[in-house]
Amino acid sequence: MSSADQTGIGVDSKGSTSTIHPIPTHVAIIMDGNGRWAERRGLTRFEGHRAGTENIRRIIRAFAEHGVKYLTLYAFSTENWNRPDEEIQGLFRILAEVIDREAENLHKEGVRLVHLGSLEGLSEELKAKVRGAIELTRNNDRLVLNVAFNYGGRADILNAVRRIITEGIPPEKIDEQTFSRYLYTNGTPDPDLIIRTGDEMRLSNFLIWQAAYAEFYSVPTFWPDFDVKDVEEALKAYSRRERRFGGLGPNGKRRGDP
Repeated sequence: MSSADQTGIGVDSKGSTSTIHPIPTHVAIIMDGNGRWAERRGLTRFEGHRAGTENIRRIIRAFAEHGVKYLTLYAFSTENWNRPDEEIQGLFRILAEVIDREAENLHKEGVRLVHLGSLEGLSEELKAKVRGAIELTRNNDRLVLNVAFNYGGRADILNAVRRIITEGIPPEKIDEQTFSRYLYTNGTPDPDLIIRTGDEMRLSNFLIWQAAYAEFYSVPTFWPDFDVKDVEEALKAYSRRERRFGGLGPNGKRRGDP
């Protein structure tokens, strides 16, 4: 049984119970549709974001129970700074509340929290909360939860380039492996599966270096309604994909070729 109750994030301590194979090692999610979900219910966008945050609990648990080892959630992009200040401040309040409420639960369940992105623009109090949660969970290995907050794929690449130049690494020493070590995702394998809710078909500046060979899966469901059944359907769809990484499948053929 999970040790979760109605107020915390639960991760099944017995490990994977999935009957789906293969299971992706790393799943990344573009959590889209909170605002539209709220508008259709006559609610504020803030209420939509809060509902979306509440949904994170069950989704973490679902992926952990299927044996996924890395889960990356796109929570706030560098472009989201262009939204109304009231909405931005609401998102910051929600982040602070989630850390206060869930950091200890994540730690108890063996989840390691990692922040992807920059802490610039956040209050000193919120920065301290983020750093504290990261430090608390740093030695856990049940599941790695990457939270991409104030993250942008282009900014990630530019930051890596600047660091490489600053360290004076000779051009001939720079290959893909070296470059990857300077990205925010250093230490995390590239995503195998990227899920986007809300019926959109774009990456929106998310993990654009790391997503080179990821399988993409889009659903019309808005993020607050994305549930355990949707998790299973996404994983089943992934299990039917033939990943070739630019090459051909077994026997030099693509799936479906005569």
